[in-house]
Order: sequence, then C-alpha cells, then structure tokens
Amino acid sequence: MYCSTEGEWLVPIGKCLCDIGHESRGVTCQVCRPGFYKSSPGNLRCSKCPPHSHAHLEGSAHCSCEKNFFRSETDPTSMACTRPPSSPRNVISIINETSVILDWGWPADSGGRKDVTFNVVCKRCSAGKRQCEACRGAVRFLPRPTGLSNTTVTVADLLAHTNYTFEIEALNGVSPLAPAHRQFTAVTITTNQAAPSPVTVIRKDRTSRNSISLSWLEPERPNGIILDYEVKFYEKQEQETSYTILRAKGTNVTLNGLKPDTVYLLQIRARTAAGYGASSRKFEFETSPDSFSISGENSQVMLIAISSAVAIILLSVVVYLLLGSRFCGYSKSKHPDEKRLPFGNGHLRLPGIQTYVDPHTYEDPSQAIHEFARELDASCIAIDKVVGAGEFGEVCSGRLKQPSKKETSVAIKTLKAGYTETQRRDFLSEASIMGQFDHPNIIRLEGVVTRSKPVMIVTEYMENGSLDSFLRRHDAQFTVIQLVGMLRGIASGMKYLSDMGYVHRDLAARNILVNSNLVCKVSDFGLSRVLEDDPEAAYTTRGGKIPIRWTAPEAIAYRKFTSASDAWSYGIVVWEVMSYGERPYWEMSNQDVIKAVDEGYRLPPPMDCPATLYQLMLDCWQKERNNRPKFDQIVSILDKLIRNPGSLKIIANAPSRENMLLDRTGADITTFRSMRDWLESMQTLPCKDIFNGATYSSCNTLAKTSAEIYLAEVRPAATCPEWEPAMGITTL
Repeated sequence: MYCSTEGEWLVPIGKCLCDIGHESRGVTCQVCRPGFYKSSPGNLRCSKCPPHSHAHLEGSAHCSCEKNFFRSETDPTSMACTRPPSSPRNVISIINETSVILDWGWPADSGGRKDVTFNVVCKRCSAGKRQCEACRGAVRFLPRPTGLSNTTVTVADLLAHTNYTFEIEALNGVSPLAPAHRQFTAVTITTNQAAPSPVTVIRKDRTSRNSISLSWLEPERPNGIILDYEVKFYEKQEQETSYTILRAKGTNVTLNGLKPDTVYLLQIRARTAAGYGASSRKFEFETSPDSFSISGENSQVMLIAISSAVAIILLSVVVYLLLGSRFCGYSKSKHPDEKRLPFGNGHLRLPGIQTYVDPHTYEDPSQAIHEFARELDASCIAIDKVVGAGEFGEVCSGRLKQPSKKETSVAIKTLKAGYTETQRRDFLSEASIMGQFDHPNIIRLEGVVTRSKPVMIVTEYMENGSLDSFLRRHDAQFTVIQLVGMLRGIASGMKYLSDMGYVHRDLAARNILVNSNLVCKVSDFGLSRVLEDDPEAAYTTRGGKIPIRWTAPEAIAYRKFTSASDAWSYGIVVWEVMSYGERPYWEMSNQDVIKAVDEGYRLPPPMDCPATLYQLMLDCWQKERNNRPKFDQIVSILDKLIRNPGSLKIIANAPSRENMLLDRTGADITTFRSMRDWLESMQTLPCKDIFNGATYSSCNTLAKTSAEIYLAEVRPAATCPEWEPAMGITTL
C-alpha cells in the first residue's frame, strides 16, 4: 500500500506474478509438474519439455537433455535437444594430376540442426608406413579447409605419385559438447604424374666473347624422371621477337654463337613423361667484351655433385637388377638368347612418349605377354570366391601377396579347362593390351599366370562392380556433381587411351568398374568376346560382333572405329549415368535402333538432366564424326562444370521416350493443301476412309483432330503406328 496526496492509504493496481518453475492457477501459483518447465517469471503456463529432453522434478526451470543429446549455450530452453551429425556420405574424388576435387553427400542425420559445416583434414601416407602424417608445405584448399557450408572442396599443389588420405568431418553447434568421437568419412587417393615445377636456380659457370656456359639445379618437384630441359634465350634488346631454343639432357648447357658484350635473357623448363613444366623466371646474362674467360667459383662443386649423383643412380640400377629377379611375381620370363633392342618387335618406342602397340602384330603372341605383363607366381594368389562367369572361364575375387608388399584384393579371370591355343591367345591378348596402360581411370593389371594351370589374368579389385549395375542399385542417391565427377573420370581415362592411339570400341557403362571411393575405371579391352548375358546387346556383321546401342553409325555401317566413334559411345555412357543405368533405346530392337539413328533420331534427355550435359550428349552424337568433341575437350568441359556447379541447375526439357522417335527432319504438316495430300504422303491406304469423312477448318488443326479420331476409332480396330509420331501421339 502507499499514501495518497489526501493522506489515505491506497491499494496498488496490479497482481501477483508466479515465479520461475510455477504457473498461475486462478488466484494461486502452483508448481510445474514433472515433464513441464517454466524458465521465466510471469503468469504464463508451464510448457511441456521439448523433444529429447526431460524434467523429472517438480518446479523445473528448464528440461535436461537425454543421453547423447545436447543444447548449446546459445540455444533457447524451448529448443529441442540435438546431437552431432552423422558422417558425410558418398565421397567422390576427382584427381587432376596433383590436385583433387572432393565432393560428398549431406549426412544422413543432421542431428536435428541446420548449422552443419564440414572440415577437411589432409594426411600424407608414405609407402611402408602404418601411420599418416599431416600434410605440410604449400598444399592449398579452395575455398578453405574448415567451416565449409558447401559439400565440395579443391585441394591443390599436392605431390605427384603420392598417397593422400582426406578426412571429411561433419560438425554442428553441439559437436564440441559431444564425447571425443569425430564423425568423418575418409577417402584415399593417389595423385597422378604431373609436369615438373619451375627451375629456380641457374648459375653462370663460364663466359666468353661468343658463349655462356650455364648450370642449374633440378626443379624442387620433378614429379617424375626429367627427360630433358628446354633452354630458350634471346637478346634483351630484341624483346623476344627472335629467340633460340636448345635441348639439354643434363643440367648444364653452353650457348654458342653469341654476340660480344651483349645482354641475353634466358628461361628454362623441364620435361617429364607428363609434358613440360612451367618456364623459369627470366634470368639475365652478359657475354664478355674481350677474349678472356671467367670461371664460376662453383663449377667444380657442381661437377663433383653431378658425378656423385650419376654414380649413385648407376649403383641403384645395378642393385635393383641383381635383386629384382628374386621378387615373387616380377619375372619377365625371357628366353636366354632373347636380345632387347630399342625396336621391340619392330615397334619404335620413343623415350617419354607412350604409344599403344597392337599385340596381334607380334609374330609370336606370347612375346607380347612377356613384353607387357608381369608373370606372377601362382602361390602368391589366393582365390576366395567365384563372383561371375565370362566367355573364357570364371571370374573370381581373391588376394595377392607379394614379398615386401602388403596383401591386396584382386580380381582374377581364369581360363577354363580344355581350351584351344586360339582361345588361350585371345584370353591373354586382353592382358597384353591392359599391361600397356598406367592411369588412375584405367583398370590396373597386376599380372598374369601362364606357367601353371589355370591360366589367369589378375587385376585390381573394384568393390562396387560395373557402373550400370551400381547405378541401378543406388537410383537417385547421388548429387549431380557426383555424377559429373564419375563422368569426368571416365573421360580422363578415355583421353589417356586416345592419346596413346588406342580405340576401345566397346565403351559402355557395363564396361566401367567402380571402386569403394566411387572412382570409375575403364575396363574390358577385348571386343572379340560374345556378350552372353545380353543377346540383344551385340549385332553380328561380317567383321564380328558390334554393340549396336553404343556404336557410332559409321562403325556399324563401315566398321570405321576411331576415337570419334568412342566419343559417340561416351555420349551413350553419359546418358546411362544420368538415367541411373537405364537401357539405351529401351525395348527397341537393334534393327530399329540402326534405322532410327540413321534417320536422325536421338535419345531424349533423362529426367532432371542438366541442359549442359544433354548438349554434350548431342555433340557426341553428331553424324559427322569430325564434328564430335575430342576427349581432351570433354575433360575440359566437365572440369568447367565442376568448378561452376551453378551451370548444372538448368534442366533440359525431357519429352517422353516415345517422342524420342519424332522425326525432326520430316515434312511440315502445314505444307499439305488437303487431307488427301497428307494421307497420300503417309502411304497408309487401309486407314484413309476413316479420315476422309472428317472436315477441317485449316491444316493447322489436322494433327490434333486426326489424333483424336485415331485414338477413338482407328487404334482399337487397326494398327497404324507409322502415323503416331506425326500426330504427336505419345502412348504406345
């Protein structure tokens, strides 16, 4: 109470407020029941505990979280308790020389929160070491390694031919409150060969009036064996308008024929099997004004260092040759009198340039096997189970254990008993082809067994099997960028084959294998086999069997197989991937496919297919083979799409599969002046009378009206399928 100006006691205006943990019931405040809470004073009612929380006692100001559920300091008491997210899913790695693009799917369980971010941890795993060490040096993450809100990151400036493990960890607002248990998915990759880094140190050893002798240090990252160096020099005053290029096998060169007392600019770049690296910065040197020479103070030191390096290399080669023959699975099984010439069986092998050699050109086919495939000891191979059957025998999974190497999982093709010599030669010819390839997107040959029975071809094991079956098992479970990553890997493998001069002739999703990291690898390098699992998949011609649905028109008609026909097949593979393993051309017969394609018909875009990818398919299906993109262009296109995911958001219009057969080159119906003209052009005399009685206001309404008549009157009694495309009828 308080006193008024008139001296009277007044009762204050207002009412009682219930304290925390209490609610108003009439004129009294009552304690909140178990399972309810009230976190602030006032006359509001007690609230029920939010999900995954509880209040066992009366008068609770807040609800405690259940076990393994948490509430961060910034979460209001009314918010449900949440938990850390599960691990990221479906990690895919796209390797490009010494960089890798990592892409992954969103965790299956976000923990009930929307603030999920990702961290990427890079570890370098050296051969022979059980534990990996954190990546050091100039490894770059784009955009960054931590706090990622998107599901993709690019890691650049890795070392060539090196194993790396990347751990992609998912976190949210309560991850720091959870017990020390990281939610991550790991993927292990091996970087490819790459061009060498620039030469950074060049020394002047000697100068004269007309020459300069130079030496330099090998690049910090050679990324392979240095084949040679390119030395480019020119007079400074000419500003590179006229220059000279020399090739040097070692790390020194003498530039002759120079002008006295003149300044020259010089750049050097190194070359490996992967190509030339970046050029060095421009170094400036000057010839002497007179005839005396100046020797560099470090010339003797450099000479001693180079001599020592050569001696060490020679010693290493000798030791390797002495010990190499003892290793299980590495013998080449040469005849004692066989001589190794630089022209293997008449095939010139240029240093640093890989070219494909057709094993069928060898007079003795077994020589090709010994040339390109390693002979394995059968005791090194353990067969676990039969996983399938091929034309020549069974396909098994197993393990390969070689001395000083850890045991690896392998796939084993066996040659069935009772084979003929021709069957043995055909069986091993695939190994002779496969053994020439070394690329992360080409199936790797481990070796062959030819000295004992059964005869075997041993390759790396691909856990997820063929791409078409894998996609059908995981329908609609991948992001578009992951599918593009798979396609990029296939294109990269095909670019390698194309560069080597090899034409695959049977590129299809069934011949692409997928490993546990979702890396796709091209396999199946023998078209001579019969496709027993699918009698419709091959079409017999005088020259052998052809997989019609995947083959370019010129290859079907004239057996003209080139990298351009492989590009056509690649377009079909893109369609298979984007449709999750659907059969190209569905139930159409091979003859119908040949006729339709020859008349200009093309597959429609799969559902939800980006327009850019469908345009790539159409480019691959150009009738003129010279207009189809090369595989290096395809790789470049896919790289741009991966770097710019926004370009994949525009979806191609997807007509039904029946509209696929709409003839784009057919005559325009509005060009006919009468119904009979149109009927005559359709050449369907048995059905004319039904349409002759109808009247039309204009030719523009002809297709619509005739379609209605056809569906209502004709189709139940007769079959006129040749009309349906022209009338826009999409029901078969």
